[in-house]
Formats: sequence, structure tokens, C-alpha cells
Amino acid sequence: MRIGILGAGAMAGALGGQWVRAGHEVMIGARSPEKAAALAERIGARSGTLREAAGFGEVVLLAVWYAGALDVVRQVDLGGRVLIDCTNVWGDSTFALMTGDGPSGAQLIAGATGARVVKAFNLCHESVWRMTPPAFDGHPLGVPICGDDDEALEAVEGLVRDLGCEPLPGGGLSRAGQLEATAAFVVGLYAVGADPATMIPPLAHAGGEPEPLNG
Repeated sequence: MRIGILGAGAMAGALGGQWVRAGHEVMIGARSPEKAAALAERIGARSGTLREAAGFGEVVLLAVWYAGALDVVRQVDLGGRVLIDCTNVWGDSTFALMTGDGPSGAQLIAGATGARVVKAFNLCHESVWRMTPPAFDGHPLGVPICGDDDEALEAVEGLVRDLGCEPLPGGGLSRAGQLEATAAFVVGLYAVGADPATMIPPLAHAGGEPEPLNG
């Protein structure tokens, strides 16, 4: 598969490097040609402009800070393309969402581009995506994904599995805001040294313990 990546930062390198190792053709595009070329050389990818990377990819990864994301996507043609949005939308140490009570960042990006947007890969630090594979306590990492287009979801599910992870069906793009808020809440717990894993019971206990029979 051809994958275009918009951005040349840590997330672009982590995910792009894994997909190159999985056999995909990857092109890094950035505002700075020097940064794009340096990252591409490091991970074994091609480099180009933002427009060239957007046009190259059957799937395109948006890997920039959310504050500049809409500006970036408006510079390129993404109409009809599968666009993975891994951005997070909090703006400061309070972890307040920059989107407020409005549409999610993913929905705003979809509206600005006409792309088939899938929200994914936004819950983990880039170092997790560099693990081969990302697995903890013997279990592959689950990656929630939200999107409305079945073909786009199928493509992203395959890319999740290429990392050794397990895709988790998160529903339509209307639920992307919940995923964005979850990321802000979880990282806020990490920031104070709390472990979010301790707040969620195992699946077997999700419905509660059965009531004992009397007599």
C-alpha cells in the first residue's frame, strides 16, 4: 500500500517506520523539505512536499499538532482519500479540548477536506508505536478506531495489525470526540502519576458479578 504522511515529527517517524518495515511504500511530506528528507532517509521512505505526499498515498496519515492541522489539510487535495487523524485536541496543561463543546477535531478535519477520515492512534505516546510489537502483559495493544466508511476502516484495521496491534471498533466518526476526550483524560491521569488501567475492569467483569442464588 502507498501511504502518504503529512508531517515529519515523532509520530510520523514512529508509525511510518513501522509501515515501511511491514512492506508499505511511504512518502513523508512536510512544510520543511529538509525535515521531510531527513526523516525519510532515517526510516527508508520517500520524501516530498505536503501536496506530493497527499497525492501519493492511498491512505494518508495526518501527523501534525492539531493547532496547525486544519491549516495543513487545507493546503492539499484529500477529497475522497482515506485520512487517518491521530491528532489530539487539548491545548495546555489543563487538558481542556480546543474544540470545546463543538464538533470533534476529526469531524472538523473531515468537513475541511472531504476525506474519508478515520480517527486512530491518538491514545499512545509515539514511543509505544516504535515497539515491535506494542504488547503488554502478553496481550497486543488495542487501538480504537472511529470512522464512517467501511473501506477506509478496513484499510486502517490492516495498518493497525501491521504494527502487531488489535483494532477495536469504536463506531462512527460521530464518536471521535469521545476518543479525543478519552485521550485528554487518560494523559491527564498519566501526568499526575496515576495508572488509567486500574480504573477499567476486565471484560469478564464489565457487566458485574452475577447475583448468587438464594437457598
